[in-house]
Amino acid sequence: MLSRLLYVGKAVAVAGRARGSNLHAYSNRSFLTVKSKPAQFPNSLGMARAFSSYPEHKVLDLPNLSPTMTKGYITKWYKKEGDPVTAGDVICDVETDKATVGYEMVEDGVIAKILMPEGSKEVPLGKPVAIMVTEAKDVAAFKDYKPEAAAKPAAKKEEAPKRETKSREEAPRESKRSEGRVRAAPAAKKFAEENNIDLSEVTGSGPGGRILKEDIIAFMESQTKEKPKAESKPEATSEPKKSKPPVNIPGMPEFTDIELTNYKRVTAERLTEAKQTVPLFYVSVECEVDKLLTLRSQLNKIASTKISINDMLIKACSLACLKVPVTNSSWMGDFVRRYKDVDMSVAVQTPNGLITPIVPRANLKGFEQIAKITKELIAKAKDGTLKPEQFIGGTFTISNAGMYGISQLIPIVNPPQACILGVSAVEKKVVVDEAKNEHMPAPLRIASKMTVSLSCDHRVVDGAGGAEWTQEFKKLIENPALMML
Repeated sequence: MLSRLLYVGKAVAVAGRARGSNLHAYSNRSFLTVKSKPAQFPNSLGMARAFSSYPEHKVLDLPNLSPTMTKGYITKWYKKEGDPVTAGDVICDVETDKATVGYEMVEDGVIAKILMPEGSKEVPLGKPVAIMVTEAKDVAAFKDYKPEAAAKPAAKKEEAPKRETKSREEAPRESKRSEGRVRAAPAAKKFAEENNIDLSEVTGSGPGGRILKEDIIAFMESQTKEKPKAESKPEATSEPKKSKPPVNIPGMPEFTDIELTNYKRVTAERLTEAKQTVPLFYVSVECEVDKLLTLRSQLNKIASTKISINDMLIKACSLACLKVPVTNSSWMGDFVRRYKDVDMSVAVQTPNGLITPIVPRANLKGFEQIAKITKELIAKAKDGTLKPEQFIGGTFTISNAGMYGISQLIPIVNPPQACILGVSAVEKKVVVDEAKNEHMPAPLRIASKMTVSLSCDHRVVDGAGGAEWTQEFKKLIENPALMML
């Protein structure tokens, strides 16, 4: 079942009459993006007169550009106040938890007011980002437009949570003092005395809550940041945050603090959650790749697009998934979703971090077709021009670090996917073949070998399923002609 991508919450811009356009819609299969029929703006974005003094307009909210998105970062505006827009125009770039995505208009109008300027960070879903009108003559009426005026009661409601937050913050400190004894490492106690730090106010990260020197340093840094935060206004998403100089602590080496992007922050949270909550197990196997390398060399003499080893591994992975369908599944909480085709996520390192563009239905494609698609996806990934449907989704992931010369890679599963394959470098090794008869010594030869490791979610795949998949994969790699049948 498909569900249309709807804008969530409050408006972000004002727009003219809807003419309809192709919107992306996410299927219930986690992360997969597909095209839907032309859709209208939701009712919350319809023509309205928010105040009697304002002309007919639309308020555009920060749209949900990813199924797991909760906040966005306005990295660039392509339109200015007073600029006309037509359906299909990208008005700004929004950095989501997955990548930077263009906010594409679905109707014509004129940008009357930009509410979230370039550089606005941690903008929640549904936050108004702009106002759009039908006629250019109405732009001037929104010069002093403020979205807060439409929700005055909300300001009063903020006072109560503030008091509650304060009491919650004070409670742990009081409980710490009541315990009396504070557990701390000797080095931490000495460092605390030198810097006049009350250990009862420090939260320990060591075994049993023991306070370490690093905990005191983190506490000192947080103390220096509390005052500037208290002085700043609560509503800070509408203006770019200025980086603060790092705190200089005596005895510590010089350092530089690198601010996390929204993508980095969410990726870190998801990987931590996956490692802590998903019961993983790992299966590794060595594969001889001499026949695979020979076939690749022969194909590249006639292929219009150069085929890489990774392109052939993608094909082998997809066919192995068809042989062992449980590996091409997702954990959905109260049920397991099994997919008919294999949408292969391919890990790509970019200047902004790791991203996994998707080769759709890789099991139905040949080597050359896979090579063309992967080259295009990798180029777009590094340029930051991937569309949501090109990286959101996937049913199985392959991560190849062979170019770094490593002997083994054991990656972390990306939920809700059940499996991910880590690929190492190709190495020359001595192989002992079986002797032709018992009276002759076993012959030795040099072979090109590669170790692959399959990480599995044990809630979906059991040990036998993981082992069976690696055997099917090994069979295809060592007999690559089977992939061409």
